This record gives sequence, structure tokens and C-alpha cells, in this order.
Amino acid sequence: MLSAGAQRLARIPIAELVALLEPCFCAAEQVADRWVELAVKAKGISGQGSASEEMVSGPVAVLRCLFLLRQTLSNLRDKGSVTFPGKLTHSADGRIQVPLLPVWELYDHLAFRELSSFARMQEGVTEQNLHGDRVKRLLAPEQNSPGVALVLGAGNVSSIPVTDALSKIFWDRKAVLLKLNPVNDYLEDCFRTAFRSVIDAGFLRIITGDGRVGQEACHDPRIHEVHITGSHHTHRAIVWGSNSAEQEQNLIQNKPVLDKPITSELGNVSPWIVVPGNYSKRELSSQAMHVAGSIVNNASFNCIATKMIVTSRSWPQRETFLQMLKQILSEIPMRQAYYPGAADRFRQFAPQSDCPSGEQPELPWTLVENVTPANDPLYFEEESFVCVCAETALETSDPLEFMSRAAELCNEQMFGTLSASVTVPAAVTRNEKVAWNRFLADLRYGAVGINQWAAIAFALMTPPWGGYPGATLADPQSGLGDVHNCYLLDRVEKSILSGPLVSFPKPIWLPHHRASVQAAKSLMRLYAQPSFWKLIPLGWHALRG
Repeated sequence: MLSAGAQRLARIPIAELVALLEPCFCAAEQVADRWVELAVKAKGISGQGSASEEMVSGPVAVLRCLFLLRQTLSNLRDKGSVTFPGKLTHSADGRIQVPLLPVWELYDHLAFRELSSFARMQEGVTEQNLHGDRVKRLLAPEQNSPGVALVLGAGNVSSIPVTDALSKIFWDRKAVLLKLNPVNDYLEDCFRTAFRSVIDAGFLRIITGDGRVGQEACHDPRIHEVHITGSHHTHRAIVWGSNSAEQEQNLIQNKPVLDKPITSELGNVSPWIVVPGNYSKRELSSQAMHVAGSIVNNASFNCIATKMIVTSRSWPQRETFLQMLKQILSEIPMRQAYYPGAADRFRQFAPQSDCPSGEQPELPWTLVENVTPANDPLYFEEESFVCVCAETALETSDPLEFMSRAAELCNEQMFGTLSASVTVPAAVTRNEKVAWNRFLADLRYGAVGINQWAAIAFALMTPPWGGYPGATLADPQSGLGDVHNCYLLDRVEKSILSGPLVSFPKPIWLPHHRASVQAAKSLMRLYAQPSFWKLIPLGWHALRG
């Protein structure tokens, strides 16, 4: 069925792709409560803050993705081009910068009024080749090669397998065999209901099973390409062989066992860089809350959870900031360690802490201070994927020297290229623009958040989501290729998301938001059927937070 669907998908007009999306909006909204209910139960969640995470990172993110898919495809159908939410600009070093936010039709300018985002393109990209051949693949389907893509879904965040599959189907015109991770395959029926129109068209099939099922699917001759969201260890096993000896031999001989293209998103030791300066108490407290939110979200089972805080040892406010962070973490209830292997990883990364017994214990939020690459390489070289975050301090107090050394540390001594977040004093961005822009350009990450958690770029869907360019099969870093990318950009260097040091009203992704579930549901209804009037309940619940 998928093979026949692939033949048709490669050729159908854009208008049919748009029509295929329409039923998904109502279906996804109708199944959303059940979707979240299943996730809350499976993850052992109690408390509305954690429950709202499942709404935002599940149905809300998927509905936003659906809207942006429909919008861009409709623009291609009607005008033959992609419409950006603003004008293209150029950086000081001549790079094209493409605006990604706000999406006016979704009222981002009101719902996220303090946020902005743009894509910094690679050297050599012009207005003429901004999309590469991505738009042509959609406008000239007769030139496409039919194919079936295997999508190996992530087990931690429910929108990932769905949006990965949607990217392959609607942007690349590939039929998709979506293999769900055993950790969240309880969502199979919800996904089937939400995307029934795509399944019935023969463009999507959903299966479940263990790692063996996924491995067999990778090497099935009916599969033409593979996409995985997971660990670099899994990627290595798929591409180079099932055991370390086989992998090393094949790497030396450059003989991958996978004989088809693979794209991937593989995680990161995600840094949060705190540029030294004179912050107000309110700014410091707000940023500590943002960092805490990036640690505790989804019980820290995120490939973009903050795992390394980079500070200046001689920064006068360092201890105050760390104490604020620890105080916030101490007030956030522990979460059930629902992801397999979490307790073992906790013991590895926090050997001095007590690890409760049991199959899925509640693990304490843990901050390991004052680590160094020489003495504590584990924290820099391996993503813990558990509720442990480390802090390292650089021996400089000058903000400009600090930024240079922080970029070098993150680029050269920390694993991954997916995302980094930065807290920066207004005085630096205002008075040291040359050094600040050089610092942003130097960071080798696919997404950079300024005063905000870079993970927000994932949920926005317009930014391409993937590792920094330059990864290879032998050294994939945080992955090859990208997903989302709802403006069909080609050769993006990184996306940059900016926000204020103090956010008002309080974002629903921060801890202790008092109306996060209600705000998340309001956001979902807005994305399902955008209307100015739907901003009223969203604004009310946001202010209550």
C-alpha cells in the first residue's frame, strides 16, 4: 500500500496536498484530551504544570505544524512562492537573515509579543537560491522520484514522530512508514485518528514494536530512506553495525551497513551560557526560572534539556544566581523517571546523590557545580538524558573575553551541535554589538536562544530543526538534515530566537504557572481555527499565571 501511495504522492498537485491536511485539524483537536490523558498516565504526571507540558509539546505543536504546512502549500498553490513574515535582511558579515516569527495569521505578534526569530543562512546563499530545490520539488512534481521513508519516532515528546512524518510527506513527497518508540506507542490509536485522511490516502502507515522491528525496517528493500530522532549510539548502530567491533571496522573501511540515505536528530549536551554583567534582581530571578524550566520540562527527558550552565567564576552575581536556581529546583516536585535506563544514568552522572530504588523512581533535580573538562569529562562528552545538570565556570570576568572563551568551550569540548541558550545583559547587546554578533556567529549550533530556552524554536515549527551544518555519517554530531522548516529554506546555518530578560506575562512553559493547562488548551483552540476572539481566553489565562 505504501509503495503505491509513494507513486501517487510524488506526482499529485499541491491542491490535493492542501485538501489532505484539512480533516487533520478537527481530528487532532478532538483527540487531544485523550492524547494528553494517556501521556499523563504513562509518565506518572501529577500537577497541572507538568500536564500542560504534554498539551503544548503534543497537540498544540502538531496543530501549529499543520497550520504552517497548509499556509505554505496554499501560498505555493496560489502564488508559486513562499511568503515570509517579514523582509529579508543582511547581517554585518553579509549573510542573509530570514524572518521566522511572528506568524501574523496565528497572532504571534500578540501571543508571543516579546519574541522574535530569524534564520541565518550559510555563506553563498542568495535570494535566488534561498530554497535550493525544495520549492521545485513541490511545484514540479513530475521531476520527483517516488519513495518510502522510514521514520523512527522519538519516545519522549509526542509531537516529534508526527511532525517528523509530516515533514517527509508534505515537504519531501515521500510516503512514510512511522515506527513508534515502545516508550510512547500508547499513542498509536490517537495518531491513527488524527491523521486518518493521510493514512487512507496511502501516504502514512504506523507500526509498533521493539528495536528489532526498527532494525529490520531500516534494511527492508522497500524503504528508500531513513529518519531517526534518538541517540547517536542508535544512529551509529543503524549506519555502521550492531556492535562496537563491527562499527570500528566499517568506519575504518568507510563501509556503512545502511545502503540508503539517513537524516537524523541526535541530541546534545545543551549549554546555557550566562554572560557576566550587572543584572537586576528581577532579571536574575527571571533567568534562573527560565533555566530551571529548561531542566525540569518533561522530567528532563529532552535532548535539548539544559545540561551545562557556563558562568564566569569571578562574576559577582554567580553565587546568587546559582542559589536562586537551586531554590527554584527545590520547590519543583520530583518527577517519575519514566524513560528506560534513567536510574542507571542518574547513578552515573550523580554518584554522590541518593538514587531511590524501584523500576521508575522519582529522581531529584540535581545540579553538579564547578565541573571542568579535565577533571569531569563525562559531563561535557555525554548527554545524561536524566535530571542532572552541571555548571562550569570560566576564569574571566570580562564579558567580551568570556563570550569568546564560552563559544570555544561549547564548540570544541562539548558534545553536540543542536542548540544553545544564552543569558546576556542589555548593556552587552546595546554597547558591544560587534563582539555580540561575532559571538552569535561563532556558536556552532542549529538553534540559539537569547534569554529564552532554545527549545522554543522547536515548537515554533518555522525554524528548521536540526544540528549545525557539517555533520557526516562518520561524525553525525547532533544529526544530519532538518525537519519542520515550514518556509522551505535550504542551507540554513542556524536559527536565532530572542526574548527579554524578564517575560510578561509569564510564559506557560515556565514552572509554577498557575493557569498553564487552561492557557495551553486556549492556544490549541487558536491553532486549530485561528481567530482574534480566541486570544481573549488565552490572554486571560496567561495573565493569571
